[in-house]
Amino acid sequence: MTRNIRIKVARAEKDMTQKALAEAVGISRQTMNAIEQGEYNPTIRLCRAICRVLGRSLDDLFGEEDMCDEEKPQK
Repeated sequence: MTRNIRIKVARAEKDMTQKALAEAVGISRQTMNAIEQGEYNPTIRLCRAICRVLGRSLDDLFGEEDMCDEEKPQK
């Protein structure tokens, strides 16, 4: 699952709108939308704030994307 989808799912699980999450972390709704669309890379400080509000770890929301079997390195 990609980062932008993980953020969107975590936000939905908390029953939060983009606007509510954006206000909680001190950014505009447009910036939150850009993050969820994968069009904006947030700073580490903003990543931490998003994680704190959503009750998730940095790795949960911003860790490496899951690789499909074809992308995994061969042993």
